[in-house]
Order: sequence, then C-alpha cells, then structure tokens
Amino acid sequence: MKLHMRNLTKAYHAHPVLNVKEASLGTHGVEGLIGPNGAGKSTLMGLLTRRIKPSTGTIKLEDGDVTHRLNLIRSHQVANLGLVKTNQRIQGFSSLTIRDNLRLAATSTIDETYRGVLDDDQVDEAIEAEIDRYLSQFSFADPDGFAKSGGEKKLLDILRCLILKPRMLLMDEPTAGLPDDITKEVMDLVGAKVEAGDMTVVIVEHDLDLIWKYCSYVHFLSEGEILFHGTPDDVKNNRVVAEKYMGV
Repeated sequence: MKLHMRNLTKAYHAHPVLNVKEASLGTHGVEGLIGPNGAGKSTLMGLLTRRIKPSTGTIKLEDGDVTHRLNLIRSHQVANLGLVKTNQRIQGFSSLTIRDNLRLAATSTIDETYRGVLDDDQVDEAIEAEIDRYLSQFSFADPDGFAKSGGEKKLLDILRCLILKPRMLLMDEPTAGLPDDITKEVMDLVGAKVEAGDMTVVIVEHDLDLIWKYCSYVHFLSEGEILFHGTPDDVKNNRVVAEKYMGV
C-alpha cells in the first residue's frame, strides 16, 4: 500500500505550515520521516489520516490496482481501507484490561458495544489466539490486568494497531518510553510483517539511531517542505539535513 501526495498544503489563518508539492510514501517497505520540531510532521500525519482537512491538494492511497482518493472520505473510513496510525500521545481505554483493549480493536463495528466486546461468545477464536500470542510475546506485568506504566500503554497502543492488520502503518514516535529490549522486539515484529508483504510502514521519529537501523528510505521534512529523501546514508551525508537538523 502506498500514499501519493500532490500540491498538498495546510495553512492556519493564512499562515502556511505545510507545502508538499509531490511525494510518495510506502514504496520502500519501512520508511522514516524526520525533521526538526515544528517542521510539520504531525500536521502531515493528520492530513494523511484525514484528521485534518488540507487547504489544497490531493492524497491518493494505492492498494494494488485500486486507488482511493482520501480527500473524499472521513478518518474512520481511512482506517477501514487499511491505513492505520499509532498515537504519539498515549491513548486508550483505562477502564478496560489489556486483553479487552485488544479485543475492542479487533471487534467489527457491528459488535462494537461494551457488552459485545466483553461477550466471550462474540470473540473470534482466531482473534483470541492472536491476542494470546501477542500477550505471551511481550512482557506485560499482568496481561489480564490493566496497563499501568507509560511503556505498557505505549506498547498496547502499537499492538492495538497491529491487530487491525493494517496494510499501511504510520508509526508516530512509536518507541518513546519503551525499554531498549521491547523496542527491538516491536521493530523486529514490524520488520517481519513488512518482509512478509503484509504491510508497509512509515516511522516518524526523533531517534535517528532507530531510523538508520530499521528504515531503508528516509524523507527529510523542514519548514513544511520535504527537502530531501533517499537511503539512510544519502540522508546522513546530505548537507541540508546536516545544517538544518543535525546542527553540523
């Protein structure tokens, strides 16, 4: 699954914050999006998921032979097409256990009621087995209890997205607050799903070591524009990136 943007802009009160003339995401498996604070990364993520309405321009989502114009649909419909985004800020249902949070994410909209989610008869056996696999793979203090620490809540957010089986996953600072060993487990799992052809991934992250290690292609955004993109080595050696972001 790939995203294509053309003449995509966003302005607030005549003040431009984003201006992407033309760019594509999702053509290289795992890609990174980097840039200084205030570059427009969060705005771009909001535009791609239709949480924010663009001032001008088009966004197209290509899935095989089918192309969807995202300008014409709402944010929940974007997710239904297979484009899913993790949350930069920790969000979740604190009144639900870790298991029930995952059940809710996997529940169809028809059964998405409090009683329907918690009714064991409504939970698909395959989904329950997948939840069991995730909970055995990752170390929650109490898998059948509540996510308590910031790291557990961050991990739960990522697993909620993965259980949706996205075709394209946007990861917004996904490993902030996670221990190094859990970060590796998460990224290895994501990489395996990309390798298997299950999805493409775009990572928005300030941790450049993670970007260089896991991304095969990187986009550099500054002052609302994508100024450069290429392999990690290309980006690291680019003079504009060095001056505007790395302070070299």
